[in-house]
Formats: sequence, structure tokens, C-alpha cells
Amino acid sequence: MLNLRSVDLNLLPVFEAAYEERSLSKAAVRLAMTQPAVSHALARLRVAFREELFIRHSRGMTPTQAADTIYAKLGEALGLVRSAVAESRGFEPKSSERRFAVAIPHPLGPMLALQVMERIEPLAPGISLSFSTRSRPIDLDRALRDGKFDLLVDWLPGRGDALEEEVLFRDELVAVARRGHPAIRRAKSRKALLEWKFVSLRPRVDGGDHPLEGIREWMQLGPTVALEVSEFMEVLAVAHQSDLIGLVPRSLAEAARNVMNVQVVPGVRGVAPVPVRMIWRASRSADQAHKFLRDQVRAAVKLVVRG
Repeated sequence: MLNLRSVDLNLLPVFEAAYEERSLSKAAVRLAMTQPAVSHALARLRVAFREELFIRHSRGMTPTQAADTIYAKLGEALGLVRSAVAESRGFEPKSSERRFAVAIPHPLGPMLALQVMERIEPLAPGISLSFSTRSRPIDLDRALRDGKFDLLVDWLPGRGDALEEEVLFRDELVAVARRGHPAIRRAKSRKALLEWKFVSLRPRVDGGDHPLEGIREWMQLGPTVALEVSEFMEVLAVAHQSDLIGLVPRSLAEAARNVMNVQVVPGVRGVAPVPVRMIWRASRSADQAHKFLRDQVRAAVKLVVRG
């Protein structure tokens, strides 16, 4: 068992920065240190932990399994210490230098991210924001609990007592077609749409029925999916230039209707709405800086999501 008294605690933020940046030079810039100083600190940690922590290569460095295990525990602990110190001083947006990482796998993620950045910049110019809008992320709940992300906006619910969530808006999966498509005149129900072939997003969850009721309803009808793509924007692009029917969230269809030559097929009954949630660690609920971030996300949603 590691004796923490043998570890210089000042080295732990260096490990955190190196793990998150995957680069000595980027970690050095983030910490306002020289690259040799960062390298020396990691060498000391390697001795203290008695484990290889990173494998260096030409494009940076990759954490070892030991580093993954250490970071999972260390990230939460350092976050709690920073929050405690920040709360003891009080939160002042104009002077805060907090760092936040937000994951938004919902297809409106890029637009929401832009709105959040535009809102926070004049209010809290020192706050650092990073966003991931990857549509098929892996194990987001764990990443949230481990501190890789501070906030998550997703339509899959969080799992575990350590997480809090709040419904931001309700979305639904709708059928879209290029303007002038015969389905727009003829299709009056979801079953009637089965005459045509579909383009659809590859499911994020492998195996079994889809966890979201609204999407399950469409899939249980057995549509002929001629093409599966990786992003909802690709669904719109394919529907825009073909006779394939696309299945996309209504919020995205509304946002794209003036940009792409597609429209929602009218007269087709909607499916069960899907709640889109804001999810965070319960330990952050009282953190004033985190509450500020959540307020800005709520405001951004009101600007981006129509209706």
C-alpha cells in the first residue's frame, strides 16, 4: 500500500494535468511550468507510486492502467479540494479561474456549446471551458463520476446515487424528407411511411431494444433501414439529397429547416417524448461556480431549442 507521506502532494496537480493533456508540453503550459520540470515531477511520482504512469510516443503520451486507476480516485479528490477552497473564498464570476469540462452528446451539442461560451465569456472571462460533443461516447457516467466531465447534457439517464439530474427539455424522434418528396403528400401515419426506405443513426447502445421509448416505437415498426450513419447531421444530409426518409430529433429538424432542403413529414403521429437531461455529480450541487455553469446551460437551451 502506498504511504502518502512519501508523496509530495504538490506533484499531484502535475499528474492530473499530464493525464488530461496527454502531452508534456501542454501540461507545462497549463501549469505555467517548464517541460523539464514537468518531466522531473512525473519521474518523482513514478518512483513514489512504484508504477510506470505514462508511455511516451511521438504524438504525446498514453496513460498506463495504473495511471487510469490513480486518476479515477485522484480527480474526484482534487475536485473536492478545489471546490472547498473556492467556496470558502466565495464565488465571483469576474475573477474566477475555474475549469469546466462539459459533454453534450445530443445532436444540438455544438450549438449549445457555442451559446454557453458566448454567455459565459462576458460574465466570467477567466473561466475555462472545454466541450465534447461526440455523439457515441463511451461510459459517460463513469467519466462524470471520475471527474473527467463536470456536466453532461444527454437523453440517456444517469445511473447511480452519486449523480443528480434535471430535465432541460423534451425531444422526440421525427421523420424528415427532402422538400417535394412524395411521402410529404401521401404519408399520413408512421406505418404508411414504411413504403419508403430509411437512413438512420447507428444506435449508441449495442444489443437489445433501444433504451429510449420514442426510438423503440419507431424501430418496432420494422422500417427498412437502407443506410446507417454516425451522426444525425449525416442523416439530414442524406435525406436532403435522396429519397430516403430520415429519423432525427425534432429539435435538430427545426434548427436545420432553413439551412437544408428537408422538412418534417406532416400528419405523422408523434412518438413518446424523450427527456433531455442535465446530469452532474451530487457533490457539486452546492458549488456556487457549478450552479453558475448550470444556469448558463439552462439559458442556452432556451435560446437554441425552439418551442
